[in-house]
Amino acid sequence: MPFREFHYRWVFDLQSSPEQLWPLISNTNRFNRDTGVPTVEAVGESRVNSRRLRLTTLGIPIEWEEQPFEWVRPERFGVVRKYSKGPIAELRVLATLTAKQETIGGRGTKLIYEVWAKPNNFLGRLAIPIQIGIISRRRFARTFRDYDLLAARQAQFAAARASEIEFTPGGKARLMELGARLAEDHCDPEQVALLIEHIENGDDFALSRIRPYELARRWQKPRRDVLELCFQATRVGILDLQWNLICPMCRGGEAKDSLNELSRKVHCEGCNIEFDANFEQSVELTFHPNASIRRVNVETFCVGGPQVTPHIVAQQLLAPNSQRSIGIRLEHGRYRLRTANVSGWQHLRVSDAGNCDVALRATIEGWSTDEIEISKNCEVHLENSMPSEQLFILERTEWSDDAATAAEVTAVQMFRDLFAREALRPGEQISVGTLTVLFTDLKNSTRLYREIGDATAFGRVMNHFDVLKQKIAEQDGALVKTIGDAVMAVFRQPANALRAMLEAQEQLANPPDGMLPLTLKAGMHTGPCIAVTLNDRLDYFGSTVNLAARLEGQSTGGDVVISTAVYADPEVRELLQECPAGLRATQFKIPLKGFDDEQFELWRVARGATAVGN
Repeated sequence: MPFREFHYRWVFDLQSSPEQLWPLISNTNRFNRDTGVPTVEAVGESRVNSRRLRLTTLGIPIEWEEQPFEWVRPERFGVVRKYSKGPIAELRVLATLTAKQETIGGRGTKLIYEVWAKPNNFLGRLAIPIQIGIISRRRFARTFRDYDLLAARQAQFAAARASEIEFTPGGKARLMELGARLAEDHCDPEQVALLIEHIENGDDFALSRIRPYELARRWQKPRRDVLELCFQATRVGILDLQWNLICPMCRGGEAKDSLNELSRKVHCEGCNIEFDANFEQSVELTFHPNASIRRVNVETFCVGGPQVTPHIVAQQLLAPNSQRSIGIRLEHGRYRLRTANVSGWQHLRVSDAGNCDVALRATIEGWSTDEIEISKNCEVHLENSMPSEQLFILERTEWSDDAATAAEVTAVQMFRDLFAREALRPGEQISVGTLTVLFTDLKNSTRLYREIGDATAFGRVMNHFDVLKQKIAEQDGALVKTIGDAVMAVFRQPANALRAMLEAQEQLANPPDGMLPLTLKAGMHTGPCIAVTLNDRLDYFGSTVNLAARLEGQSTGGDVVISTAVYADPEVRELLQECPAGLRATQFKIPLKGFDDEQFELWRVARGATAVGN
């Protein structure tokens, strides 16, 4: 006999705004755990627009097919689940967050949470009113109140209940002892205290994937300081590092304990695609507590939900040959709209002058290659003209601001000093993206050894390495290797590389009394690089590296020869124009060995009495 569908509608008046509440409420994995839902597991392989999942409650196995969550950030989200085993036939959930004007204290949120449940049998007819209508309602109300308090404190991480925190035997005392040592080792005591408090009280979700730049934003501390704090905490045994592989579609992925476990070819099971890993966009460094301090057990309570993919602004599942309109609020920047079965994607750019009403159509021919300009508040009309259902995904294209990418991390001097053995497996090659590569060499070093003797000259050369390493590190670069009297270094920003070299040349040319001045030659180029392992250390190769080495050979000493790619960087031009000591950038053209007699336009940067020349 058919059973009637139950419908529950609960309204919650919350003090925080929808934007503050969204990261907490839409994190359905955490929400399900906090409201007592058992852990779930996948059954079989994922399909394009659905997943088969299973859980067990009170000894009863329950299996269902879960459609993709649908949402419009930060206003609403929902999901449909169709059950093949258990007392429920179908379950639908819809959460709606609406900003309301409070008479006192500014904006709040009216949260409407709705559940539709259709029984599969008589057991379901009895269980739904009790489990959902009474038990879930109470748990939801308590959890939403907790989230409201967290949002008011601008906290997106819940503190674990004392009963949930599991330190290893002696782990808490070890944490305090190592934290004190860390504070003594030139680390900011305030930041150390914040890290210790986070490890001591954070829940397992927050600690399983500690992102240093996310902590820096929450603590309002410099990003590099917090990143280096995590490096030092790893060296003393408080944290362990891990490398997260990021799928270009869903941006989820597995974690690896070391770079030597990475391969260029990666398969994402959720999206069922293969992609080429690169250090700039698909490998992120995160941390978790060392097992000798605290056990972190992360279980799965929900495999979907908006907060799994925070870069996706809206996700909508449309039936074949159907249409839907959604209102969205966007920030300035670039976005793309895609579906799994339509080639390419539609490029979008948000600006003040963009269209506030736009129609976007998925067709068998694929998406248009044109970029459409839309407004921050836009009505988007989606149309699926395909013969199969399509999941429309609107996402930001920029890389997450809170990601410490492998490209950036491996170009940090402290990382290379503390984790020298972090390298790719022999023979593996992975793109790093764009780097500025620097080569230096001492001018007339052979004569130096002859004039002052081997021992004295060797000491002076070692001292010059110390100066270079210090200046490179101060400008957020990393010394990759020394080659005789020469140095190779990498930087993420060209201006930092130029600034480091100018300062190093100035210090070496004007040493303390009694020390012989040294003249340093330098050349640098900006472009794409490949990461490899040479002599058991992370190294780089490619035409960018080769060209930078050639440019050092064009330096006459006391100058820096830079390529057009470096000179064209806006920060470099600003540095050349505003340097208080005055710099002259002189243009010249020359062929370079190994580059097919091509004429290269180069710039010789040196201190002079006049400003930048052309």
